[in-house]
Amino acid sequence: MSVLTRDEAQTRAELLDVHRYTIELDLTGGDETFDSRTLIRFAARADGTTFVELKPAELRSVTLDGHPLDPETLDGNRLALPRLTAGEHELRVDARMRYSRTGEGMHRFTDPTDGETYVYTQLFMDDVQRVFAAFDQPDLKAVFELSVKAPQDWTVLANGITEQADGVWKAAPTPLISTYLVAVAAGPWHSVRTEHRGLPFGLHCRRSLAPYLDADADELLDVTRACYDRYHEKFDEPYPFDSYDQAFVPEFNAGAMENPGLVTFRDEFVYRSAVTDTERQTRAMVIAHEMAHMWFGDLVTLKWWDDIWLNESFAEYMGYQTLTEATRFTDTWTDFGVTRKSWGYDADQRPSTHPVAPEAVDDTASALLNFDGISYAKGASALRQLVTWLGEKDFLAGINTHFARHKFANATLADFIDNLASATDRDVHAWADAWLRTTGVDTLTPRITPGEHGTCALTVDRAGSRPHRIAAGLYDRDLGDDGGQLVLRESLHLDLPQTDAHPIGKRPALLLLNDGDLTYAKVRFDPESFETVRKDLSGLPRPLTRAVVWNALRDAVRDGELAPGAYLETARAHLPLETDLAIVQGVLAFASTYIADRYLAPDERPAALATLSELCRDLIRRTEDGDNPGLRLIAVRHRIDVAAHPDTIAAWLADGTVPGGPELDPELRWRVLARLAVLGATDEAAIAAELERDPSATGQEGAARCRAALPDPEAKARAWEAMFGSDDLSNYLFTATARGFWQPEQADLVREYVARYYPDAVAVADRRGPAMAEAAGRWAFPAHAVDTDNLHLGETCLHDGTPTPALRRKLVDQLDDLKRALRVQGARQA
Repeated sequence: MSVLTRDEAQTRAELLDVHRYTIELDLTGGDETFDSRTLIRFAARADGTTFVELKPAELRSVTLDGHPLDPETLDGNRLALPRLTAGEHELRVDARMRYSRTGEGMHRFTDPTDGETYVYTQLFMDDVQRVFAAFDQPDLKAVFELSVKAPQDWTVLANGITEQADGVWKAAPTPLISTYLVAVAAGPWHSVRTEHRGLPFGLHCRRSLAPYLDADADELLDVTRACYDRYHEKFDEPYPFDSYDQAFVPEFNAGAMENPGLVTFRDEFVYRSAVTDTERQTRAMVIAHEMAHMWFGDLVTLKWWDDIWLNESFAEYMGYQTLTEATRFTDTWTDFGVTRKSWGYDADQRPSTHPVAPEAVDDTASALLNFDGISYAKGASALRQLVTWLGEKDFLAGINTHFARHKFANATLADFIDNLASATDRDVHAWADAWLRTTGVDTLTPRITPGEHGTCALTVDRAGSRPHRIAAGLYDRDLGDDGGQLVLRESLHLDLPQTDAHPIGKRPALLLLNDGDLTYAKVRFDPESFETVRKDLSGLPRPLTRAVVWNALRDAVRDGELAPGAYLETARAHLPLETDLAIVQGVLAFASTYIADRYLAPDERPAALATLSELCRDLIRRTEDGDNPGLRLIAVRHRIDVAAHPDTIAAWLADGTVPGGPELDPELRWRVLARLAVLGATDEAAIAAELERDPSATGQEGAARCRAALPDPEAKARAWEAMFGSDDLSNYLFTATARGFWQPEQADLVREYVARYYPDAVAVADRRGPAMAEAAGRWAFPAHAVDTDNLHLGETCLHDGTPTPALRRKLVDQLDDLKRALRVQGARQA
């Protein structure tokens, strides 16, 4: 299949003006394929040739202006349109298309709970070609008229309001939108409908999830309404579509997709089991993020994929900020700092890093690789820094100018910066060059020099080139009865690079750069401040301040400047006193996944697990009074994950509860069983019994993970064959199997598979496409094997093999993380 290049897209956009698509889909033809008929009305500005894209199972017929074209001329995914003359044209395409099992194109899913079937589209980037013929590029916007023939008991959702007659559903014509934003979701949905300000709102999920959606419907709709109202306060342009449906769909590859009028979410957001309030906040943020896209991405769309950050960074920033302003989730930036920002920092220090706004994205395959921590977290951090520097009033004025100038059209980075510049006297163009066209993470280090009469002065050393507006927090110890508390003496506002030393009075116990987390940079501590952190971190008054400190410690471990054991000691000392759930979850996840599993030598891992187990026990004891069920749930989850011996968690499973609560819901039961499988303390019979108890899609994934985790050669062979020997596993079942397969405790058992991984991953990525390539590179990679043999095998694969772009990118990142783990281990041994 040919990928679309930027040059080809520009040439086609100069030639064509696409008016309208009329699309007829027939979903009643069986389990493997569906029928797709497309009429495209367009104009050519001059005589010329071009092509239309589609990926059919069978191309039945094509006519251009009533004249048949030979279907045999389809070359891969391109059908040439020769000898176009200037003027109006009609192209008709009749094709049979394949359903997907990988979350791309038209994905088909049968719910194991009740046997009901659902289909939905995910047409992002270039997957519209899997559903209907299209001039598939974002700057050829058109009106879309869609009709869908579906089974009698199905409901069809689309970008516009749908109506049904005689088994055919017709959607209202869309405004001008890009091809990748067209959406269909069909099946026997359970729906909750309401109106807000005269606009139809809907929530939809599989029937088997109905009670769980109903339980949370008020919360979901409250967040939706609050964000909708807040965006209308921020944006002059009203919501541009005729309805707002949110469909929670199965086996979805992303968190959500911003299809105008029909946002699709992964249906794990319909919670079957207990979750923390931070997880509810994350769901709310995704709702806010996707709604922001209705303006930035859908109303105004990028011209080419080099500006994907214009979609994602804006929605990321606006989602967190609007949630803070408009809902009960008022501390969202702490979660951003802990979970999202570290994603950006990590991505920006790998060889695959790229500018937030890259200048050269030559084709769609390259563009797909840029949906990462840089386009989301770093870009959002850059926008937050821009608002800090520019002021929110001028920022929003520039945004509204952008909407007014480009609504229902396309825009570039240059357009965006020009529109911001129109609202301020500041040099936004220079800011953009420094922040959006560069790579890497700046590092800020304080230098405190003594002055006269016991006073000090602060100078900030900056490793990097970006300007920063930051706060520096000066904290003194509280000498009262409590002890161990730190009190903010002063918050200094600094513009970097700094020309003169800044007087700060007496030396503080802690000087924290980037207090408030308003910029994107790694921070370091002066020696005295570092000692204060180790002794009194939990005494810092604000969660966001503590998040900045924990990120700094995390960076220091990754950079080989802080021993992994010292991080564990700090966690052991201060996490039992932590109140913020995002911080507890983030620190425990890093400590177990990276420190215990990768940064410590194998013979040190048992002691690390014991430390983490003790920490979790402390948190469980602390929450016995029931005052903080979210904290208790996090502690229980991690206590299960780090269990080195089966007795305690096996007793929990047998009793169906943790003493003092919580009762083991499906998620906790599968979590316990997975850990027991790793430890060799369960078997196939127990897994089958649990699956009979929970035959849902989530149960199927839990069973696949448990079976792959069994420390048995035959179980490993079956799991490997399922992942790489056949193409039967859906995207979610592949991921579940991969997550169970590699276990540090089983390194000897799976050693032979490390060498097999690379050729088998290359083959499966080549056969099954980008989504499965990403899954194979992310989840099936042998990350536990922190050794030079694994590194050599991976580098040889990159050098001599032919991994697809999506797999190559994942391998580059994984191997860089492997090198970092080897450096951390080496630094400790030196």
